[in-house]
Amino acid sequence: MKLTLDNLKAAGAFTGRPVEKEITWKQGDDELTATVFIRPLGYHSATSDVLASAGKIDGIAGRIAASVCDEGGHPIFTPADITGEADPERGALDGALTVALLVAIQEVNNLGKTTRS
Repeated sequence: MKLTLDNLKAAGAFTGRPVEKEITWKQGDDELTATVFIRPLGYHSATSDVLASAGKIDGIAGRIAASVCDEGGHPIFTPADITGEADPERGALDGALTVALLVAIQEVNNLGKTTRS
């Protein structure tokens, strides 16, 4: 195969539109539910992974920031929003919400699943 945009598109080499997911987490005594959009792993997450390996950003915060987006695929967080560095008064993202977002990312990307040979 020649490496062309058309051939790559036909092969499914682009991540496409974000996937809508519903997440639920506990915030104190309340159970909250929200609709989020998760971008399948691709260029944005690869860039984040490289920055994390170079010690430039936190790897988990980078993965969340690279994956969680709006309907159009635009990020809604920066890694600093997740870690709390963007606004120390606000602090880091809640742990239960962090886990819910990571589970949604895993579900969209089928991470950890093996296929039968």
